[in-house]
Amino acid sequence: MGAGGKGYKAPALQLEKLLALGLDQRTAENALVNSKVTANLAAVIAEAGIGGCDKSVGNLLYAVATKYPNNALVHRPALIDYIVSMKIKNPVQLDAALSFLTNAGPDPLDTGKFEEACGVGVVVSIEEIHSTVTKVLHGNMEAILEQRYHINVGNLCGQVRKRHPWGDAKATKEEIEKRLAEILGPKTEADNVKPVKTKKGKPAKAEEKVVAVVTAAPPSEDLNPYSHFPEPAENNKVHTEIFFSDGNIWRAHNTKEILEKHLRATGGKVTTRFPPEPNGYLHIGHAKAMFIDFGLAKERNGNCYLRFDDTNPEAEKKEYIDHIQEIVHWLGWEPFKVTYTSDYFQALYEHAVELIRKGLAYVDHQTAEQIRKDRETNTDSPWRDRPIEESLQLFEDMRRGLIAEGAATLRMKQDMQNDTRNMYDLIAYRIKFTPHPHAGDKWCIYPSYDYAHCMVDSLENITHSLCTLEFDVRRPSYYWVLVALGLYQPYVWEYSRLNISHNIMSKRKLNRLVTEKWVDGWDDPRLLTLAGLRRRGVSAAAINSFIRGMGITRSDNSLIPFERLEYHIREELNKTASRAMVVLHPLKVVITNLEDGKVIDLDGKKWPDAPADEASSYYKVPFSRTVYIEKTDFRLEDSKDYYGLAPGKSALLRYAFPIKCTEVIYGDNPEDIVEIRAEYDPSKTLKPKGVLHWVAEPAPGVEPLKVEVRLFEKLFLSENPAGLDDKELEEKWLGDLNPQSKEVVKGAYAVPSLAAAVVGDKFQFERLGYFAVDTDSTPEELVFNRTVTLRDSYGKVGGPR
Repeated sequence: MGAGGKGYKAPALQLEKLLALGLDQRTAENALVNSKVTANLAAVIAEAGIGGCDKSVGNLLYAVATKYPNNALVHRPALIDYIVSMKIKNPVQLDAALSFLTNAGPDPLDTGKFEEACGVGVVVSIEEIHSTVTKVLHGNMEAILEQRYHINVGNLCGQVRKRHPWGDAKATKEEIEKRLAEILGPKTEADNVKPVKTKKGKPAKAEEKVVAVVTAAPPSEDLNPYSHFPEPAENNKVHTEIFFSDGNIWRAHNTKEILEKHLRATGGKVTTRFPPEPNGYLHIGHAKAMFIDFGLAKERNGNCYLRFDDTNPEAEKKEYIDHIQEIVHWLGWEPFKVTYTSDYFQALYEHAVELIRKGLAYVDHQTAEQIRKDRETNTDSPWRDRPIEESLQLFEDMRRGLIAEGAATLRMKQDMQNDTRNMYDLIAYRIKFTPHPHAGDKWCIYPSYDYAHCMVDSLENITHSLCTLEFDVRRPSYYWVLVALGLYQPYVWEYSRLNISHNIMSKRKLNRLVTEKWVDGWDDPRLLTLAGLRRRGVSAAAINSFIRGMGITRSDNSLIPFERLEYHIREELNKTASRAMVVLHPLKVVITNLEDGKVIDLDGKKWPDAPADEASSYYKVPFSRTVYIEKTDFRLEDSKDYYGLAPGKSALLRYAFPIKCTEVIYGDNPEDIVEIRAEYDPSKTLKPKGVLHWVAEPAPGVEPLKVEVRLFEKLFLSENPAGLDDKELEEKWLGDLNPQSKEVVKGAYAVPSLAAAVVGDKFQFERLGYFAVDTDSTPEELVFNRTVTLRDSYGKVGGPR
């Protein structure tokens, strides 16, 4: 008869026995109050034949005693053997085992079926759980970004559990919560508002803020973000959008002859263009434009021009042109051709003459202020109906430099009564006696964006003219010019701008930050210029991954959390950055039981998954009598939740040995700790919970490698600094700059292997974050920029390990 059968009498149970199982005090005390639970526990402990065990085993035995079905009592000893031998090692397996045994009856146990039913022998690694969590989160990204911290975490855990039913449920939940924090960033006010229950019991959406955070949900990485764009041969379809007051303007509606001529010129290929104005450095919003323009062409096996929209010679510089070409290549894009709007100045001029001859353009002598007032009141210019020949002669005088700057413009005769303001006789040409960085001094009249952009798109046979949403009001004028001249019409589509929290994306405002020296140049690592991001250590792959995750939508008014960009940066750096140890604020530790002059060479792993048998997988870490730890990793008062070093307490030096603090040396100031003395355990028998990073003297009396480290925080304090401006105080956004956005740490210590680092190299400084070598580095001293921190639960110096 089994041990739990008739006639069996369990020994008396004491609190100490339950605590020896790893049960917490309260659970153990409650168990002793309940006689039935006490009897079952005593029987289970006796059957297990143990006096003490690991907490995980003890909790499973407790569950058997309290949840085990009575009709399956006969199989309890076998189940207990599986638990004690750790073949069943988590609650999920135990629940499956109990379910199987409930239906097994008194017959002998079919161990094969039993083990299969409860996953005995199935090992689910942490790496597998993390990989599946990534897939589940990607698959639910739309709901995550919409519901944010109101998302049902239990449902996400359940999706992972379906794929890994025997995986560690606690590890799964912790990983999901960590990853959600990385994707969504810190909680907003709306996240802290409890959802209001509807009548059906479903939570209502949290109250919306004035600025919605991430309203555009990214598609799955596997979906094609370009699938909704039409083919080039479809650019003759009439669409229903009405642009003019007479209702006769639509999207691209090329005649058969014009479309066939266009298709012969392009070979039917998709042809796009990335058209930046060379008046500043590109920012991450331009990375989105590149992803769309170059990406669509690449996906359809087409071509994409890099075209400089250089119609304003006063603001454009050769420096910006060179930067743009270089940064396009850095992001991984290869232009079909590099062109300039100025390449077409002659053709643009000839088409302007044609518009005048058709009675569709005229020379105007009003000032900019007079034109503005007339446009506000829908009033025609007094020169709108001047004779064609007169406008032709005046335009020729403008071209030859015979009319003073500002004394005349060429305006298009469009529709002053239109519902769209951008049809109010826009300026086509203005006079500027300024040499052009590309065209030289040949011209003193320059075309406007509204006149030139659409025409150069047509001349270059662009199939898809793609731009941000603020240009949608210009679409009527875009087609008006092409229709007026009988030119080929590209397909036009606008997408949402990229706005990221705690940052400014306006090129004008970025220019102010740079020129007024609020930041350290266009490549300041705090800026979201592409040069700044690259200098900070962000890779092109991380930027493109982030952009792809946004999707290509027309949903505007969205503010993407900066933390979401950081998530993609971490994902990339975790795969590519090798590990090293650096101590930012060194505190000297003398190992008193290590003989003077002795240096032990240890190996640190460059990558967690690096092959153990390859020398390139490791970097050298000298361990000597004098080591340095972070000041924040030592405190005089110990506590239960503290894992650093304290008097009489031990901690493990990463890759090295446990050390125990034996003495504290103070300076002249009693509160000034200048040195700690400790003993190390060469046998490694101590098993402290805390793990510290450290750097040692590479040789007796030789100072460790000294480096400068720059730590960056968000540049602006507010989520939406651009939204602070108002008509009365336009410059309010400058007052929102974060005075703690940059911290320079001099005198940090690094392991010797970092001495070989060069500009652009990237590393994970263990427990501190990801860092890149800055361009300010010299042969005498390396400078590192912090690219991004580690996960909060791991990256806080002095926090839990």
